[in-house]
Amino acid sequence: MLGAAAGGGFPQWNSNAEACRRARAGDPGAPHRTQASLAVSGDGERWFLINASPDLREQIQAQAILHPKRNLRSSPIEGVILTGADVDAIAGLLHMRERQAFTLYGSDRVLGVLKTNPIFNVLSGECVRREMVPLGQPFEPRHVDGSGCGLSIELFDVPGKVALYLETGSSPQELAGKAGDTVGVEIRPMDDKAAKRLIYVPGCAAMTDGLKRRLAGASIVLFDGTLWRDDEMVRAGLGPKTGQRMGHMSVSGPDGTVAAFRDIPVARKILVHINNSNPILLDDSVERRALDEEGWEVAYDGMEVTP
Repeated sequence: MLGAAAGGGFPQWNSNAEACRRARAGDPGAPHRTQASLAVSGDGERWFLINASPDLREQIQAQAILHPKRNLRSSPIEGVILTGADVDAIAGLLHMRERQAFTLYGSDRVLGVLKTNPIFNVLSGECVRREMVPLGQPFEPRHVDGSGCGLSIELFDVPGKVALYLETGSSPQELAGKAGDTVGVEIRPMDDKAAKRLIYVPGCAAMTDGLKRRLAGASIVLFDGTLWRDDEMVRAGLGPKTGQRMGHMSVSGPDGTVAAFRDIPVARKILVHINNSNPILLDDSVERRALDEEGWEVAYDGMEVTP
């Protein structure tokens, strides 16, 4: 887990809320978290990132597994898989512009957004290959040398929201965006006969029957934990938008994530993409204890999981 927080990280640069003050002061009960991103590997040496957060340079520095080791200019990062076109998912790509070879994977929708924004042309086509991934079709990402990585990865559409800077209207249909705007990622070893699966859904606006069927039986689910309650930011005076308006389920409440997962058999459940306003970031909060009782974990930077 390179980063576990939502946009802005924790503490957020312009937040003077109590939780952010605790984090900024070095309180061990309020550990720092950078913006959400995951690194996955089939061999423990070569890695694929799921999303490139604005904090990517800091995350690479913090994780020895991602440090250059082979040549004068090298990287164990073989590719980046994008779950959407939000700034939080793509801004880190600009840290990767030093002519290092890797492959960029994403839905047709997301790669189309990058193509129309010339700033991403700093990722030279001579070095960075862009590969469109059809939704619902498993594929094996390839290492730069052409060899398979040993992982089967599938991108699948989930209820969500179009990236903020792509909003063109305020109707529910317009805000929901198009297929490929918000996707989850299912990962499994290519040769795994036990069908172990890790599912990563950093953003989700609603639980559907189809999503429940996909999640059922997973070894590990890393799921959207942005807000504890839907009106959290409004109540705190932090902004006018609810979680639903931002394309996120709340963790609590009758329509929230905890309630939705009570009838979904999952071996290990972990919340990710956690906003700085969410009290579950505090180890000593009532909300954290409630999650513990429900069998949930809260992701942190550097957390390691193996299905």
